[in-house]
Amino acid sequence: MKNTRYDFQSVVDRHDTNCLKWDLFDDDLPMWVADMDFKAAPKIQEAILKRADHPVYAYSIVPDELFESYVDWWDRRYDFKMSRDDMAYAMGVMPSISSMIRCLTDVGDEILIQSPVYHVFYYVIEDNNRKVLENQLIYENDKYSIDFDDLDDKLSRVGMMILCNPHNPIGKIWSRKDLEKIRELCVKHDVILISDEIHCDLTDPDVKYNPFEAQDNVIRCLSPSKSFNIAGFQSSIVHTTNSELLEKIKTQMHIDNSDSCNVFAASAVIAAYNESEDWLEELREVLYENKRIVSDYLEEELPVIKLVECDATYLLWLDCSQLNVSSKVLSEFLRTNQGLFLSAGIDFGQCGDNFLRMNIACPQELLKKGLDKLKAGVMALTILNNW
Repeated sequence: MKNTRYDFQSVVDRHDTNCLKWDLFDDDLPMWVADMDFKAAPKIQEAILKRADHPVYAYSIVPDELFESYVDWWDRRYDFKMSRDDMAYAMGVMPSISSMIRCLTDVGDEILIQSPVYHVFYYVIEDNNRKVLENQLIYENDKYSIDFDDLDDKLSRVGMMILCNPHNPIGKIWSRKDLEKIRELCVKHDVILISDEIHCDLTDPDVKYNPFEAQDNVIRCLSPSKSFNIAGFQSSIVHTTNSELLEKIKTQMHIDNSDSCNVFAASAVIAAYNESEDWLEELREVLYENKRIVSDYLEEELPVIKLVECDATYLLWLDCSQLNVSSKVLSEFLRTNQGLFLSAGIDFGQCGDNFLRMNIACPQELLKKGLDKLKAGVMALTILNNW
């Protein structure tokens, strides 16, 4: 790896910080929820401390500088032009999607998602009294593709589709050809497309992300929370060039009280986008090296588990089908036997049941510990079942 400016290898003790990942359960090594175990970018920490130094922490507004930071970031990194007038602030991607479901669909409607997919998509649809309609991805030769015939058929039954790009949990960036085909089918069937692009900055080095082009039927959900590990500030935006849709969304988010900005969020976002790009570039190199470590380890030490081909995110999708055991059983066994918490694939849809999801956004010391625990757990399960 190139010379480094930032510390991505020191193990930070996150216990006793009300941390979802480390304080909620007693697991020795949690590698499930999608946040990172690295120190924050220094400029972000400086911005937060500067704001914290002011002794009043009352209600806040969303400054224009926050929206301008999004505009500059997308122009600079992706040559993607955005206007301030096409954006609305939200307290996170999922709260905004929940509001969009309520204002753009009706109770009982079907909403299409592409499984295996981020499990909260299921919850947000069903909790709003809508129905999930799955367009299952095709899995062949350790990689995924879209079943466009099935997508065409099922889009005729829905008014909304939720896309994940890059796709969680498989770590795939959809090609421009795929995105254009999806767009064409959504236009054909008059379907509103919500594009969750929260992992877009976390591509492998030298891999280019393909954003969804601005279209009247497309709503994009954007946030630096995954890229810079600042999910705790609960900050995102909604972007669409359809002013009618945007006004409906703004109204619903206001009704849902999901459009306000907490006292530290703006400072964190602005510092991330305006001052921390070099930190992100180094992070991408670190994550790519971690992927290489996992790939080599599985090939040499645990060939019964295969790494699904991916080019984005810090979430690895592990094919455990050769073990002939359900993902829920395997995940629970690893927790009880090794204290290793990986996400069960079935949480991402029935078609994910032969898989585990592993978060590798951690120092190499923890990563290697996790891999050794995975191997030991699989070996113990093999002996237990007399395989």
